[in-house]
Amino acid sequence: MLTAEQLLAAQKANVETLFDLTNKAFEGVEKLVELNLQLAKASLGEVAETAKATLSVKDAQELLSLQAGLLQPAAEKAAAYSRHLYDIAASTNAEVTKVAEVQLADVQKKFMATVDSAVKNAPAGTESAVALVKSAISAANNAYESAHKAAKQAAEVAEANFQAVTNTAVKAAQSAPKAARRAATA
Repeated sequence: MLTAEQLLAAQKANVETLFDLTNKAFEGVEKLVELNLQLAKASLGEVAETAKATLSVKDAQELLSLQAGLLQPAAEKAAAYSRHLYDIAASTNAEVTKVAEVQLADVQKKFMATVDSAVKNAPAGTESAVALVKSAISAANNAYESAHKAAKQAAEVAEANFQAVTNTAVKAAQSAPKAARRAATA
Protein backbone atom coordinates (compact mmCIF):
# COMPACT_ATOMS: atom_id res chain seq x y z
CA MET A 1 0.00 0.00 0.00
CA LEU A 2 1.21 3.50 -0.80
CA THR A 3 2.10 5.86 1.99
CA ALA A 4 1.31 9.55 2.08
CA GLU A 5 4.99 10.34 1.45
CA GLN A 6 5.04 8.12 -1.62
CA LEU A 7 1.90 9.76 -3.00
CA LEU A 8 3.35 13.22 -2.35
CA ALA A 9 6.62 12.28 -4.05
CA ALA A 10 4.76 10.87 -7.04
CA GLN A 11 2.63 14.01 -7.32
CA LYS A 12 5.73 16.20 -7.09
CA ALA A 13 7.44 14.16 -9.83
CA ASN A 14 4.35 14.46 -12.04
CA VAL A 15 4.25 18.25 -11.62
CA GLU A 16 7.97 18.49 -12.43
CA THR A 17 7.42 16.37 -15.54
CA LEU A 18 4.50 18.57 -16.60
CA PHE A 19 6.62 21.71 -16.27
CA ASP A 20 9.49 20.05 -18.12
CA LEU A 21 7.20 19.07 -21.00
CA THR A 22 5.67 22.54 -21.06
CA ASN A 23 9.13 24.10 -21.28
CA LYS A 24 10.03 21.77 -24.18
CA ALA A 25 6.83 22.75 -25.99
CA PHE A 26 7.53 26.46 -25.48
CA GLU A 27 11.09 26.01 -26.77
CA GLY A 28 9.66 24.47 -29.94
CA VAL A 29 7.15 27.31 -30.35
CA GLU A 30 9.92 29.85 -29.73
CA LYS A 31 12.04 28.28 -32.49
CA LEU A 32 9.04 28.31 -34.82
CA VAL A 33 8.30 31.97 -34.14
CA GLU A 34 11.96 32.87 -34.67
CA LEU A 35 12.00 31.00 -37.98
CA ASN A 36 8.82 32.74 -39.16
CA LEU A 37 10.17 36.17 -38.17
CA GLN A 38 13.36 35.52 -40.12
CA LEU A 39 11.27 34.41 -43.10
CA ALA A 40 9.04 37.49 -42.92
CA LYS A 41 12.03 39.83 -42.69
CA ALA A 42 13.82 38.18 -45.61
CA SER A 43 10.64 38.05 -47.69
CA LEU A 44 9.98 41.76 -47.21
CA GLY A 45 13.41 42.64 -48.59
CA GLU A 46 13.01 40.22 -51.49
CA VAL A 47 9.59 41.60 -52.41
CA ALA A 48 11.04 45.11 -52.55
CA GLU A 49 13.89 43.95 -54.79
CA THR A 50 11.52 42.01 -57.05
CA ALA A 51 9.18 44.97 -57.34
CA LYS A 52 12.08 47.24 -58.35
CA ALA A 53 13.31 44.69 -60.89
CA THR A 54 9.81 44.25 -62.32
CA LEU A 55 9.36 48.01 -62.71
CA SER A 56 12.62 48.26 -64.63
CA VAL A 57 11.64 45.56 -67.19
CA LYS A 58 11.62 46.86 -70.75
CA ASP A 59 10.03 44.01 -72.73
CA ALA A 60 8.13 40.72 -72.38
CA GLN A 61 11.21 38.55 -72.91
CA GLU A 62 13.01 40.31 -70.05
CA LEU A 63 9.91 39.81 -67.85
CA LEU A 64 9.81 36.07 -68.65
CA SER A 65 13.50 35.80 -67.90
CA LEU A 66 13.02 37.62 -64.58
CA GLN A 67 10.14 35.33 -63.64
CA ALA A 68 12.13 32.24 -64.56
CA GLY A 69 15.03 33.48 -62.44
CA LEU A 70 12.73 33.87 -59.44
CA LEU A 71 11.35 30.33 -59.55
CA GLN A 72 14.49 28.48 -58.50
CA PRO A 73 15.33 30.60 -55.42
CA ALA A 74 11.68 30.50 -54.32
CA ALA A 75 11.57 26.72 -54.52
CA GLU A 76 14.89 26.39 -52.70
CA LYS A 77 13.70 28.75 -49.96
CA ALA A 78 10.43 26.84 -49.59
CA ALA A 79 12.38 23.59 -49.31
CA ALA A 80 14.75 25.12 -46.74
CA TYR A 81 11.78 26.44 -44.74
CA SER A 82 10.16 22.99 -44.82
CA ARG A 83 13.42 21.42 -43.63
CA HIS A 84 13.64 23.90 -40.75
CA LEU A 85 10.02 23.23 -39.79
CA TYR A 86 10.64 19.51 -39.88
CA ASP A 87 13.83 19.86 -37.80
CA ILE A 88 12.00 21.93 -35.16
CA ALA A 89 9.14 19.44 -34.98
CA ALA A 90 11.50 16.45 -34.90
CA SER A 91 13.72 17.90 -32.16
CA THR A 92 10.73 18.91 -30.03
CA ASN A 93 9.23 15.46 -30.51
CA ALA A 94 12.55 13.85 -29.56
CA GLU A 95 12.70 15.86 -26.33
CA VAL A 96 9.13 14.96 -25.41
CA THR A 97 9.80 11.31 -26.28
CA LYS A 98 12.86 11.27 -24.01
CA VAL A 99 10.80 12.58 -21.09
CA ALA A 100 8.02 10.08 -21.82
CA GLU A 101 10.49 7.20 -22.01
CA VAL A 102 12.05 8.17 -18.67
CA GLN A 103 8.59 8.37 -17.10
CA LEU A 104 7.58 5.03 -18.57
CA ALA A 105 10.76 3.36 -17.33
CA ASP A 106 10.15 4.78 -13.86
CA VAL A 107 6.54 3.59 -13.85
CA GLN A 108 7.60 0.13 -15.02
CA LYS A 109 10.27 -0.05 -12.33
CA LYS A 110 7.82 0.96 -9.60
CA PHE A 111 5.21 -1.46 -10.91
CA MET A 112 7.71 -4.32 -10.92
CA ALA A 113 8.74 -3.40 -7.36
CA THR A 114 5.08 -3.55 -6.34
CA VAL A 115 4.65 -6.92 -8.07
CA ASP A 116 7.82 -8.26 -6.40
CA SER A 117 6.55 -7.05 -3.03
CA ALA A 118 3.23 -8.75 -3.64
CA VAL A 119 5.01 -11.94 -4.67
CA LYS A 120 6.99 -12.00 -1.43
CA ASN A 121 3.79 -11.66 0.55
CA ALA A 122 1.74 -14.04 -1.58
CA PRO A 123 0.26 -17.03 0.20
CA ALA A 124 1.68 -20.47 -0.44
CA GLY A 125 0.30 -22.24 -3.50
CA THR A 126 -0.03 -19.07 -5.66
CA GLU A 127 3.27 -19.56 -7.48
CA SER A 128 1.56 -20.36 -10.79
CA ALA A 129 -0.57 -17.20 -10.60
CA VAL A 130 2.53 -15.12 -9.81
CA ALA A 131 4.38 -16.72 -12.75
CA LEU A 132 1.42 -15.91 -14.99
CA VAL A 133 1.42 -12.23 -13.90
CA LYS A 134 5.18 -11.96 -14.45
CA SER A 135 4.83 -13.59 -17.87
CA ALA A 136 2.05 -11.17 -18.84
CA ILE A 137 4.16 -8.20 -17.75
CA SER A 138 7.13 -9.49 -19.72
CA ALA A 139 4.95 -10.00 -22.82
CA ALA A 140 3.54 -6.47 -22.48
CA ASN A 141 7.05 -5.01 -22.19
CA ASN A 142 8.20 -6.96 -25.25
CA ALA A 143 5.17 -5.77 -27.23
CA TYR A 144 5.88 -2.18 -26.22
CA GLU A 145 9.54 -2.51 -27.26
CA SER A 146 8.52 -3.96 -30.64
CA ALA A 147 5.99 -1.18 -31.24
CA HIS A 148 8.53 1.44 -30.16
CA LYS A 149 11.16 0.07 -32.58
CA ALA A 150 8.60 -0.04 -35.40
CA ALA A 151 7.59 3.57 -34.71
CA LYS A 152 11.23 4.68 -34.78
CA GLN A 153 11.78 2.87 -38.08
CA ALA A 154 8.64 4.44 -39.54
CA ALA A 155 9.86 7.89 -38.46
CA GLU A 156 13.23 7.24 -40.11
CA VAL A 157 11.54 6.15 -43.35
CA ALA A 158 9.29 9.21 -43.26
CA GLU A 159 12.30 11.47 -42.77
CA ALA A 160 14.13 9.84 -45.68
CA ASN A 161 11.03 10.22 -47.88
CA PHE A 162 10.67 13.87 -46.84
CA GLN A 163 14.29 14.54 -47.79
CA ALA A 164 13.86 12.76 -51.14
CA VAL A 165 10.70 14.71 -52.01
CA THR A 166 12.34 17.99 -51.02
CA ASN A 167 15.40 17.26 -53.14
CA THR A 168 13.22 16.27 -56.10
CA ALA A 169 11.19 19.48 -55.80
CA VAL A 170 14.34 21.61 -55.69
CA LYS A 171 15.78 19.82 -58.76
CA ALA A 172 12.50 20.32 -60.63
CA ALA A 173 12.52 24.01 -59.74
CA GLN A 174 16.11 24.30 -60.92
CA SER A 175 15.23 22.84 -64.32
CA ALA A 176 12.08 25.00 -64.76
CA PRO A 177 13.93 28.32 -65.34
CA LYS A 178 16.09 26.71 -68.03
CA ALA A 179 13.00 25.46 -69.86
CA ALA A 180 11.35 28.88 -69.51
CA ARG A 181 14.43 30.63 -70.88
CA ARG A 182 14.52 28.25 -73.85
CA ALA A 183 10.85 28.94 -74.50
CA ALA A 184 11.41 32.72 -74.20
CA THR A 185 14.30 32.71 -76.68
CA ALA A 186 12.53 30.42 -79.18
